Amino acid sequence: MKKRVQMCEKLFLITWTLIQSGVFHHDDPPPLVELQHKHWDPLLEWARSTFDVDVQVFTSVLLHSQSAETRTKFNDILTEMDPWELAGEYPTALIEVKETIMTILAMERVTYVTKSFLIALALVKRHLTVEEAAIAAQVEVSSQIQRWGEVEDSHDVDFHDVRRQLGSAACLLADMV
Repeated sequence: MKKRVQMCEKLFLITWTLIQSGVFHHDDPPPLVELQHKHWDPLLEWARSTFDVDVQVFTSVLLHSQSAETRTKFNDILTEMDPWELAGEYPTALIEVKETIMTILAMERVTYVTKSFLIALALVKRHLTVEEAAIAAQVEVSSQIQRWGEVEDSHDVDFHDVRRQLGSAACLLADMV
């Protein structure tokens, strides 16, 4: 249990201090602002109302931080998740060996793929579909494609790879129902 708590704290710390998509909003160009409002604002409102937290939005990547209360609440949510919400795949000997360590975590996988704790939490808690999570995770890329065009064999491959990785986590979660 101690190892799991430490892992959750590490995952939470990484996502909230370094790579939190959804809470860093640009004010330009207008197509990016529109995509942020369309895909991130509903996610932020869901998190605020569902978990009674005050998630702040920032316009600079420098010197920003969520409140200690917000960080604590989200860390507690992670720590309280059952193994199947965290697991990225079934351990082969789960029934026979209780000490089996799950090597791939769904929450971790989705967080790293989307670069967002909130998007990962929304997918794991079934607030977002795989497609909705992928779209929210790729807001900046979509804006760049709208502005500059698609890079062949890069953007198109990433488009499908994100959905594949999110889908693999969602498949495990679907089997829990």
